[in-house]
Amino acid sequence: MRDLMSQQQVDIFADDGQMLRFAELCNALYERELLTLANASTSSAERLKRRLSGLSYHIKRAAEYLLHHNAPLQVDIHNGSWQAKQAANCPGLKDGSEKTREWFQRYAKMGMPVVIYKQELGESALLLDSIDRIDTDNDRVHVNQYGWFYMDGRDADSEKRGPHSEYRLLKPSKSVFTGACCGHCWNHRGRTSPRALSLRELLLSTTVNWKNFR
Repeated sequence: MRDLMSQQQVDIFADDGQMLRFAELCNALYERELLTLANASTSSAERLKRRLSGLSYHIKRAAEYLLHHNAPLQVDIHNGSWQAKQAANCPGLKDGSEKTREWFQRYAKMGMPVVIYKQELGESALLLDSIDRIDTDNDRVHVNQYGWFYMDGRDADSEKRGPHSEYRLLKPSKSVFTGACCGHCWNHRGRTSPRALSLRELLLSTTVNWKNFR
């Protein structure tokens, strides 16, 4: 009887600890997203209302995944972010265009999470996005936020970006997705402080198949 009560007590505290971590994660995500919404440039009250209406669901979904994830990353509960050792230099840039093209021609599909390299004014970062259109006739894919890219990685919308920006679609790999999920950034000196992922990017990070990089 004493052993049974002891085991029940351990289970109760274990559940309490998990609930506490879940609450901390939710609080961190709420604070960050509300700050983002407060600083957003949109003047549409209706658009803001739509974003707020789904906020609770998306934050709980992200927090639950972070608590029970199978990604090869650590979770910072206080900041609601992924953590991993940062590479000295931005990964994925040495992958050749032909290998990148072959990969996307073979494996690209709708809804797939992908990583976009962005370099602007000497600062570079890896951004999470997802494929929402595939144009096989012109050998390109469209990603939800950053537009069209050729399957070899080249930016098909480069003329719209401005003269001081460079974007590139990267061939998926563990190192590339690690950098994107953790918000890693670099400049001409090397590593810089990670950026905070948007809630959309954080949710995209939960769809990465870490066991299936080909």
